[in-house]
Amino acid sequence: MRETTINRKTAETAISADVNLDGKGTSQVDTGVGFLDHMLTLMTKHGLFDLTLSCDGDLDVDQHHTVEDTGIVLGQAFKEALGDKSGITRYATVTTPMDEALSFISVDISGRPYLVYHVNGLKDKVGDFDTELVEEFFRAFVNHAGVTLHINLSYGSNSHHIIESIFKGFGRALDQAVSLNERIDGIPSTKGAL
Repeated sequence: MRETTINRKTAETAISADVNLDGKGTSQVDTGVGFLDHMLTLMTKHGLFDLTLSCDGDLDVDQHHTVEDTGIVLGQAFKEALGDKSGITRYATVTTPMDEALSFISVDISGRPYLVYHVNGLKDKVGDFDTELVEEFFRAFVNHAGVTLHINLSYGSNSHHIIESIFKGFGRALDQAVSLNERIDGIPSTKGAL
């Protein structure tokens, strides 16, 4: 099984995460940020991996450290669970509708962290969640997972729907990219390493 546990404690957050890449989409998430919990639950369900995650963050300051550090921990967990990346599909591109919103997510498990984030028109907040933190979450994830991630919004008007489309699509893309392909012999790169 490709699974791992990551514990990370700083002066701002204490996070524990268990990730199983070959799961069934079950999750138990408690970050203290309700909207983030909702998005991670959707991501897990549609990505078909299992996630148990808890975070005790400095929410008396704001949500920034909790959201960013959750991205860091999840990135570390995915990188560790993938091991040497032998046999993985590596690439995936998915299109995900959510009512009036449509997003395109492309991922390359390349070993090279890079984020392209083209999402315009979000309102400042969804409930009490600062929508600028969506980009911070994904930047933290790619930097610690070592993946290239392109997030492009084609259109949408409802901020909740837009972000939900992105997280669902991200889960689906990760599932495809980390899936094992019996036709792939070793590392999926002409360099022999990722």
